[in-house]
Amino acid sequence: MTTAWTIKANDRCYGPYTAEQMRAFAGEGRLAAHSLVARGGDEKYRAASEDEELAALFKPAPKRPVFFTAEGDGAEQSFGRLETGTTGAHFVVVADMKSRSISGLEEEIFKCGPAFSVMPQAWLLTSEMSLNAIRNALVQRLGRLDVLFIVDATRNKAAWFNYAPEADSRIRYIWQKAQEQAAAAE
Repeated sequence: MTTAWTIKANDRCYGPYTAEQMRAFAGEGRLAAHSLVARGGDEKYRAASEDEELAALFKPAPKRPVFFTAEGDGAEQSFGRLETGTTGAHFVVVADMKSRSISGLEEEIFKCGPAFSVMPQAWLLTSEMSLNAIRNALVQRLGRLDVLFIVDATRNKAAWFNYAPEADSRIRYIWQKAQEQAAAAE
């Protein structure tokens, strides 16, 4: 028999949900370590982090390198820059999933190269693929209502998908304006 959980939120119970669904909820940020859950027909709810199977979903993130802190370490900041002799680029991928599960998109991101989820629906990615190739690969995992925004931090470029025409125009205007100001400052 497979394990199933119910989730209690705002004095209402939801479920039962399978382990796969619970992993997806945690990945989407819909299930947190403090969320109240109960196994099977159990009536006693406890924090999801106290459930032996679910606890693994809430392991603390590894400590960030010093150069990523807000205070900095006094050394030259290197986010987006590649080490000499390396290929590829650093990307920031952000999605707003409304019609599909985030797990399929995350799986596709990890196929593109080493990646790390920095928050629900946002990843840092290093890949040898181009910005457009990454966008085209990820778009295959999106539904009609899902949106995607990718920044190539190495080359100061961006690509996006499924924004309304007004939002698309505004993004293009802001991105172009920032590039013009950077060029003028050089």
